[in-house]
Amino acid sequence: MNGLTNISSNPHTRSKYTTGNIMLTVILALLPATLFGIYNFGFNALVLIVVTVLSSVLSEYLYQKFMKKKSTIKDFSAIVTGLLLALNLPPSAPWWIGVIGGVFAIIVVKMLFGGLGQNFMNPALAARCFLMISFASIMTNFQVDGYSGATPLATLKAGGSVDIVTMVLGRISGTIGETSMIAIVLGACILILAGIIDLKIPASYLISFLLFLTFFGGKGFDYPYLSTHLAGGGLMLGAFFMATDYATRPITTNGQILYGVLLGILTGLFRLFGGSAEGVSYAIIIGNLLVPLIEKITMPKGFGSGGLKA
Repeated sequence: MNGLTNISSNPHTRSKYTTGNIMLTVILALLPATLFGIYNFGFNALVLIVVTVLSSVLSEYLYQKFMKKKSTIKDFSAIVTGLLLALNLPPSAPWWIGVIGGVFAIIVVKMLFGGLGQNFMNPALAARCFLMISFASIMTNFQVDGYSGATPLATLKAGGSVDIVTMVLGRISGTIGETSMIAIVLGACILILAGIIDLKIPASYLISFLLFLTFFGGKGFDYPYLSTHLAGGGLMLGAFFMATDYATRPITTNGQILYGVLLGILTGLFRLFGGSAEGVSYAIIIGNLLVPLIEKITMPKGFGSGGLKA
């Protein structure tokens, strides 16, 4: 009889996915960009990835042990946070940057707000923005063997020309995981086919961004210009792997579309009129902060008193 008296509140939604399953799939999807980043930038990129991931996992374990909370490192979310942060670091950065970033992402942004699912912004991007503010010279130095210090978008913003084929292939300067559009799209396909994400946010993000550039970029529908922006600056990595974060995206269908459009407009504003040639990280962070408002105005109204009537 005990098994028949298990009472719980609605909704009674069941899913075949666990947090661990989802995080393992995200790690698998990030492997193409990770492996290409190591191949492209060499040993220091590997060290940064390992150190950042280990710092994130250890930070979560020690915090929960110190606070006498149940350990959640087996859900692999700390590994995902550390890996995403590492892929957003320049390959020339010293190892201690990964340590500081991992600690900030896990302790300050994730654990102090209640842990997984309760953070108000993407921990990896929050840590990257913190590092960019605190260590600007390190976080904007992309000078490594075989590559100049300027990213393709910085070159384009300065009036130079770039090779779009080289950008798509990923043989360019940039952060460890943002350079290869092919590797990122391959990983995104894994997430989509596995049912972890859908195209509402990425599609609305990318389409609105391209439309913004078309109308305000001063070049109209210039295919090489638009392709350069699409392939550079971590846009694809942000659109598929960070803007879609379950904890920091809207839960409503219309809210997710509006959220994607907002990210596209913000990214366009930052790239065209801001001091930086990038803009994806700040766009997503601002979008995260506006999610409660987006959900409030897009939440469906129920039937009955105070709601819709048949």
